[in-house]
Amino acid sequence: MSASHTHNHHANIDETNGVQRLILALFVNLVLTVVQVIGGIISGSLALVADALHNFSDAAALLIALIARKWAEKPADENRTFGYKRAELIGAMINLTTLILIGIYLLFEAVMRVFEPEPIAGWIVVIIACVALVVDVITAVLTYAMSKDSFNIRAAFLHNVADALSSVAVIIAGTLIIFYEWYIVDTICTFLIAGYVLFHGYIEIKSVIRILMQSVPADIDINEVTKRLEEIENIKEVHHLHVWELNEHERSLEAHVVITESGHQDAEIIKGQIKDILYESFHISHSTIEFEYESQSENNNCCDNSIITPH
Repeated sequence: MSASHTHNHHANIDETNGVQRLILALFVNLVLTVVQVIGGIISGSLALVADALHNFSDAAALLIALIARKWAEKPADENRTFGYKRAELIGAMINLTTLILIGIYLLFEAVMRVFEPEPIAGWIVVIIACVALVVDVITAVLTYAMSKDSFNIRAAFLHNVADALSSVAVIIAGTLIIFYEWYIVDTICTFLIAGYVLFHGYIEIKSVIRILMQSVPADIDINEVTKRLEEIENIKEVHHLHVWELNEHERSLEAHVVITESGHQDAEIIKGQIKDILYESFHISHSTIEFEYESQSENNNCCDNSIITPH
C-alpha cells in the first residue's frame, strides 16, 4: 500500500470520527436544551431558559457546521467556479444573526422580570444546571481535538466552554436563592448571559461580514503589501492591487506589476519572488499578477497573465 493511499485512508477515518463526534455533541446539546427549557418553565428561572437558548444556538451551530462542511467539500463547477467553500460563511451568518436576536430577547425578558419578579424553585435550577455543566464539558471534550484545525469547530468549542461558565453562574444563582431567597440574582445572571451572547455574536459576525464583503484581511496592511513588492529588484510600481479572503483559510490577491526595462528577461524570477513574499509574509496562497513593461505601463498594455500558487 502506498504512503499516499495510507494517508488518505487515515484522513478519511479521522473525518468520519470527527463527524461522529459532532453528531454526538449535537444530540446531547439538543437533549440538554429540552431539559433546561422544561426545568426553566417549571422552576420559573429565566436564567435557566437563557442558558437553554444559548445551548440551542450551539446545537444549531454544530448542525450548520455539519451541513456546511459537506457543501464546502463539493468541487467547483460551471456555476460556482470558486467552489462552495463560502457555504460555511453563510451558515455562520445565519447562526450569528440568530444568536444576536436571542441576546436581545433575553435582555428584554430580564428587564421585564425586574419590574415583575416571579418565584423561582432553586433546587430545580441547581440540579438542571449541574446536568448542563456535565453536558457542556462532554461537548467540549468531543470538539476539542477538531477545534485545533477548524475555525468553525473552534468557535463551537469556545461556545461550549462559555456555556460551562454560564452553567456555573446559574448554579451559584440557584444556591443563593435556596439559602437566601435572593431572586434578583437570577435576573442578574440573565443579564450577564445575554451580554456575553451579544458581545460574542458581535465579534464573530464582524469577521464573517468582513470576508463576505471581500474586505482586506484584518491583519494585512495593503500599503505594506505594495511596499514589500516594490522593494523587489526590477519592479518599478505595483498598482490596481486587491486583497480579499475566499474563506477563513484562503486569501487571494490581484495586481498590476510594472517591470523595469532591465527586468524584462527576468519575469519568471520576479514571479517567484512575488510568490514567496505573498505566501510567507502575508499567507496569500492565490494571486493573479498582470505584468506590464515600464515603457508600456502608461498605455496599460499587458505582456503576461500568470496565476501564482504557493509551493
